[in-house]
Amino acid sequence: MMDRLLHQIELLFLQLQNTIEQLTNQQYSEPANLIFNATIGQHIRHIIELYQILEIGYTEGVVNYETRKRDHQIETQKELAIQSLQSFLATINKPNKKLLLETEYALSTNEPTTIETNYYRELVYNLEHTVHHMALIRVAISEVSTIQLPKEFGIASATIKFRASCAQ
Repeated sequence: MMDRLLHQIELLFLQLQNTIEQLTNQQYSEPANLIFNATIGQHIRHIIELYQILEIGYTEGVVNYETRKRDHQIETQKELAIQSLQSFLATINKPNKKLLLETEYALSTNEPTTIETNYYRELVYNLEHTVHHMALIRVAISEVSTIQLPKEFGIASATIKFRASCAQ
């Protein structure tokens, strides 16, 4: 099970890396109207930072995605983004362990809600979250670039499987 999960994350990161490499620095950091003036770099940063938070949380036992630092250099420096993706892949293969997830969704309080989770579950969450942001990146690329993306870029595996079954 874990091997398949790690392999899928690796495939997504390779797609992201290949995409980043094809973009110019301007395209990487250019606001896209279709995604509310966000940039591809901002979405890449967001993806990376959630994995970084999980890495820190694994060590500390508590994951809180809302405490990420929002490193704006990742938004504008393609090489740093690629290095960050590669760095996480090098350390992703860890034993599963229990974690606590802190969330602060309630606007009326700063008190976090704590939920039991585990490392593998959070990897699944991050994988799904990555695909979601890749879909937004796909939209932005259609506006700022003419590079060709793989047909499955930003599409959930369940959707790919469903479409394949419908085509038969």
